Amino acid sequence: MSDAIRYEISPPLSDETLNALFEAAWENHAPCDFQARLRHSLLYVGAFSEGRLVSFVNVAWDGGSHAFLLDTTVHPDFQRHRIGTDLVQTAIVAARKRGIEWLHVDYEAHLEGFYQRCGFHSTLAGLLNLKRN
Repeated sequence: MSDAIRYEISPPLSDETLNALFEAAWENHAPCDFQARLRHSLLYVGAFSEGRLVSFVNVAWDGGSHAFLLDTTVHPDFQRHRIGTDLVQTAIVAARKRGIEWLHVDYEAHLEGFYQRCGFHSTLAGLLNLKRN
């Protein structure tokens, strides 16, 4: 693994490239149309090692002062090297520069330490599953 990781804001990324990363990182990933998602993004960040996408995070936006951190993903070969933390920090700085006041993230309990290290803290929030209710 190269020590030189390059972080880019909203670089051109194909569905093929993103699906390859997600298939490596997520056991049950089904290939999808990422371009439809990215069209609704404020920004997204890719991390590259020797030209290869090794990490990704999407920042969706409500059109106002709130944005949402989604799809934080790091290739298994690159996990536990602070790449995810640096990726999220890059997204935070970029969102702040675009005038975002609040950045939200949903995560599973085992990721709480990771997101706390990124500067997030837990809050009470309401959630409704529209596919089940």
